[in-house]
Amino acid sequence: MNMGKMLARGREKHREALEYMEKSIRLRDKEECYALFGERDRHLKMIRGHFDVKIFARDNNLRIAGEEQGVLDAYVALLTLIEKVRKYGQIRTSDVESALLHMEDPTGSEPEIAPLGLQGAKPLTPGQEAYIEAIKSARVVFGVGPAGTGKTYLATSMAVAALIHGNVSKVVLVRPAVEAGEKLGFLPGDFQAKVNPYLRPIFDALGAMLPMQQIQRYIERDVIEVAPLAYMRGRTLDRAFILLDEAQNTTPKQMLMFLTRLGRRSKAVITGDLSQTDLAEGQKSGLSDVVGRLDGVEGVKVCRLGNADIVRDEMVQRIIDAYEQTGRKQ
Repeated sequence: MNMGKMLARGREKHREALEYMEKSIRLRDKEECYALFGERDRHLKMIRGHFDVKIFARDNNLRIAGEEQGVLDAYVALLTLIEKVRKYGQIRTSDVESALLHMEDPTGSEPEIAPLGLQGAKPLTPGQEAYIEAIKSARVVFGVGPAGTGKTYLATSMAVAALIHGNVSKVVLVRPAVEAGEKLGFLPGDFQAKVNPYLRPIFDALGAMLPMQQIQRYIERDVIEVAPLAYMRGRTLDRAFILLDEAQNTTPKQMLMFLTRLGRRSKAVITGDLSQTDLAEGQKSGLSDVVGRLDGVEGVKVCRLGNADIVRDEMVQRIIDAYEQTGRKQ
């Protein structure tokens, strides 16, 4: 589905009266309840927040209430988890994440990408591992490197994990709308149609983490926001995970504007490839400027990913290597 249509549909649905539903589940005993709910009801809170439903527990009975689709999704996830509790006697946080994100492999084998959790998507190289550790420990992280190194994918996975675990209340995905030969005002369609081409790549990364139905629900609730960089001006974002993608296409002034949006208990990850700047000739990139200014500042980490961290098809690696070699010859 076109992202603009999905956003429009989300706004339309949000205005309509939502259909209410309730479903019930009976558990066997208190031990089963404790295993399902997790320590201090951690698992239950994750399910409530993810599906935006209310879950009431009384004795051994669970009652799920809320919007119809959310209740149905939560009901299926709970049944899946109860089955695991009855089979193994307990469940882990990663089991809950798998149920929420529909990452369970029906064959029973381990998924290629580990459940998100506090670890984010599974790093495949030492550079990616250092990048994920930086995101976990620093307030502001710069991920700089060539295409295919997982800069956006890994950061998005950490954003989704932070949201599911309740560490942040909002995820903001931002991209600069750099005009490459065409003025936005002359492109066909409404505003959303004009900016769709710029936001599509970051939206695709988000789609790899969550089912489209869940993304739409989060957009309706303004829990996930996907927006052009210009929309950040004048805002302060508290308790948010903010990702700025393609940051090589920002100016130093835009970069400063973005970084000063950071509010209390928020985290910012800025990604980009300095070899693919689309700015006008002679215009300095805000990414190259800020890395030089902030590298070494407390709370800021700069991760430089290289060709060894490329995890796309090996053809991408060959193309990048060829360009670098011919560049050196010229």
